[in-house]
Amino acid sequence: MAYLSMGEAHRRITEYLNRFSDAVLTQDGSSLKQLLSISSNSPLLLSLADALNLFHDSNRLLKQSDRFSQISEIVSPLFRSIQNFRLGNLLDSYNAFEKAANAFIQEFRNWESAWALEALYVIAYEIRVLAERADRELASVGKTPEKLKGAGSFLMKVFGVLAGKGPKRVGALYVTCQLFKIYFKLGTVHLCRSVIRSIETARIFDFEEFPIRDKVTYMYYTGRLEVFNENFPAADQKLSYALMHCNPHREANIRMILKYLIPVKLSIGILPKNWLLEKYNLIEYSNIVQALKRGDLRLLRHALQEHEDRFLRSGVYLVLEKLELQVYQRLVKKIYFIQKQKDPSKAHQLKLEVIVKALKWLEMDMDVDEVECIMSILIYKNLMKGYFAHKSKVVVLSKQDPFPKLNGKPVNS
Repeated sequence: MAYLSMGEAHRRITEYLNRFSDAVLTQDGSSLKQLLSISSNSPLLLSLADALNLFHDSNRLLKQSDRFSQISEIVSPLFRSIQNFRLGNLLDSYNAFEKAANAFIQEFRNWESAWALEALYVIAYEIRVLAERADRELASVGKTPEKLKGAGSFLMKVFGVLAGKGPKRVGALYVTCQLFKIYFKLGTVHLCRSVIRSIETARIFDFEEFPIRDKVTYMYYTGRLEVFNENFPAADQKLSYALMHCNPHREANIRMILKYLIPVKLSIGILPKNWLLEKYNLIEYSNIVQALKRGDLRLLRHALQEHEDRFLRSGVYLVLEKLELQVYQRLVKKIYFIQKQKDPSKAHQLKLEVIVKALKWLEMDMDVDEVECIMSILIYKNLMKGYFAHKSKVVVLSKQDPFPKLNGKPVNS
């Protein structure tokens, strides 16, 4: 860091205070948000932090002017947060920022128009990010991480401020999305329900009037929740909405959506193209798609084992594991077509021992009783139409549409 004189430090702090005061007086939300974005490491805030760490009497500057004293409840703790963030004291930075954020919300309540929404978005984002970093600091010294939970409580208070009539309500969805990120991080996704209920049932909200960016994020997280609940039609609808409306230049975001949409599509019988998997670096799904095409149970299990950690972290492992039934259906279908070519008159009669042999060729060692059980499940789940001739150990398939397509619907549970 270059040498900084006391006079230059005084000038930088005064300039920041003037900019902050002007932004509030002129209701300039765009300028105000830049003054609050601590984690952005902007040159403005870095230079301010250096000045604050040299000039230790910034509170005196706040008290000297009536103009500055009006914003002192926000700016005084904000200064401490900026200082500590620059010094790497992340816990102290979070605690000070939380005080500044609470003071900001008190002022925000009194402002009739929605001019400060952009600044509020920065407050909501920063409190989450700073809480995550503070928790990492706590964990590193053997203490219980608790700040992210505290940030969630603060954001619920912000949601309450926005959940009313008037122009400010359009900010509610952004805050909701920040809450989702916290709840998913903490593993407390059940807490999402009350916020979702407020957004989707409260008459004060019209989903279409929310910004498109926030609607995409909302649909992404609620789609993920539907995946966890195994409500695949709803997950398909929400994640498809997110994909369709996502900025096409945000490839990382598209990849995040596809990471969940692809397992959902697979579960309802829709396979992605290879170019899509390659373009968005989702090659962990390649062998799963091939297994479904070939009826190759061995390949499916190998793919699940190879990428087990990744699928478990994403929460889609169980969804993918249930694709086994579709793979069995495809295998039986291939045997049926081979038999139809050899002897069309007996194509609909499949001996269980033939299926056992096909599985052994795939290095899947099963006996006739196990195969019979699997065939029963395929019939029960409507993946196969037919019945058993138990004495002769034969599956008698329907002559009309023996292998019904899912047609975008999940396998019957």
